[in-house]
Amino acid sequence: MEWTDEGIVLGTRKHGEANAILEVMTHGHGRHLGLVRGGAGSRLRPMLQPGNVVRVVWRARLDEHLGHYQVEPLQLYGASLLTASHAVYGITHLAALCRLLPERDPHPDVHDRLAEILDLFGDPLALAAAMVRFELQMLAELGFGLDLESCAATGTGGDLGFVSPKSGRAVSRAAAAPWQDRLFRLPAFLSEDVTPSPEDLAHGFELTGFFIVRRVLEPRGLAFVDARDGFVSAVLGRRPPARIAL
Repeated sequence: MEWTDEGIVLGTRKHGEANAILEVMTHGHGRHLGLVRGGAGSRLRPMLQPGNVVRVVWRARLDEHLGHYQVEPLQLYGASLLTASHAVYGITHLAALCRLLPERDPHPDVHDRLAEILDLFGDPLALAAAMVRFELQMLAELGFGLDLESCAATGTGGDLGFVSPKSGRAVSRAAAAPWQDRLFRLPAFLSEDVTPSPEDLAHGFELTGFFIVRRVLEPRGLAFVDARDGFVSAVLGRRPPARIAL
């Protein structure tokens, strides 16, 4: 068995004295692991930093085997990502989100969105907006997508300003008026091409965080990695507001 693909490094773990098991998010083969001989050594370690874009050749005798990687660098973001706290937290959180996907299950759109996000680490607010959108995308990829196109109460597509915590559907401002304290705010940047304010971003993280925890993490007995709070704090100067939805 053999294939070649482009991948984004999610992480590594040492295997024996000199080798490493490399985890990458590939375009055509999903989140995939493989053994890199010498991957724990000083020569290859810089290339295997999280966030780097690499070309991998995977070989194994049988498809179900771990297999071996040969790795070629394409874009080495890793060193620059390690210089800023928001970047370290961000790439750690992105990797944790990707690990919610089944191994070897192709998700080319996830790979492509990750590749776009890597170019935004120099602009923390743009990165934060992309991170919220990525969390929404992950909910959809996992089968728990939110319906933010029309009002759950009226069916109309205009004046949407809130989201129901029960249905995951948008609610218009008029229909939401009696229940605003029980609903999540829907920031405009998730439905319109506008630049979000820090307050919009905080509401975005509150919205996506609730549904990821409720629909994805809690049923698996998991919780967010600390990197998510670290990223939000580094970018916005605060954690997303806590909300117990009724």
